[in-house]
Amino acid sequence: LIDLLTQAESLALQYDYEGAINLITSDSRYASAKEAADAVAAYTDQMSRLVRVNPQEVTHVFFHSLIVDTSKAFDGDNREGGYNQMMTTKDEFIKMMQSMYDKGYVLVKIHDLAHETTDENGNPKFVYGDIMLPEGKKAFVMSQDDVCYYEYMKGDGFATRMVIGEDGYPTTEMEQDDGSVITGDFDLVPILETFIKEHPGFSYKGARAIIAFTGYNGILGYRTAASYGTAEYQAEHPDFNYEEEKAQAAKVAQALKDDGYELASHSWGHRDMGAISMEDFVTDTNKWDTEVAPLIGGTDIILFP
Repeated sequence: LIDLLTQAESLALQYDYEGAINLITSDSRYASAKEAADAVAAYTDQMSRLVRVNPQEVTHVFFHSLIVDTSKAFDGDNREGGYNQMMTTKDEFIKMMQSMYDKGYVLVKIHDLAHETTDENGNPKFVYGDIMLPEGKKAFVMSQDDVCYYEYMKGDGFATRMVIGEDGYPTTEMEQDDGSVITGDFDLVPILETFIKEHPGFSYKGARAIIAFTGYNGILGYRTAASYGTAEYQAEHPDFNYEEEKAQAAKVAQALKDDGYELASHSWGHRDMGAISMEDFVTDTNKWDTEVAPLIGGTDIILFP
């Protein structure tokens, strides 16, 4: 019974009171136990006081790759200005998450806000979802663009690749000056995981961020673009295993989805999709569908560059 109530409390801490109640009542062995009945009563009371979120009032906060070593990112070279304008440091990110948590913000999935269904004629349409939170809480969506660990970022104080950690959850690697590689919380995904473990009320029913990919340098730090699979590239890099890169990227992408992350397109070539020609739009989209979609299982989300 203790294990069951602990699992139920984990659900309730992330506002899934209905799931907590169903979990407790599904086990007939404990249906008449006082502790179980008290927990169901408490969760029922909390659920009755939830307030529906207005999806049109939900804000969106997005990040690029987080700067871990500021001495390398801000070392006076020609990339420093762009990093200063576009990137967030690891310390800043953690402070932002704490500030948002303190102010009552709760992370939700974009598919919690709205989802596709069909009307009475069988035509597709979108409908708003029903996000129910305690009064005073505010829902938000989080995303991270360009989770590819581009070649130009090498040596500038960023993570270099996403991997699956010993605990089975996605984490990051970072290459050191001597060529060695260390594993730890070096980007948004593992840092957010740590924060939610410490603050479960920051996530609505297990929600995580949207992770968006381009394709021209590959994804997740793996060089999966078609250009890396050419005979010319193979000849210049005989130790490079193109098929293994794609296989590892797909495994990490699946681990992200298993953990609640939603994966998205950021176009293949980081193109301004509202300004390019339709021919270029189609070409770029076809490249993303060919090179990235098979690795992540497709998506219905695009975050426009």
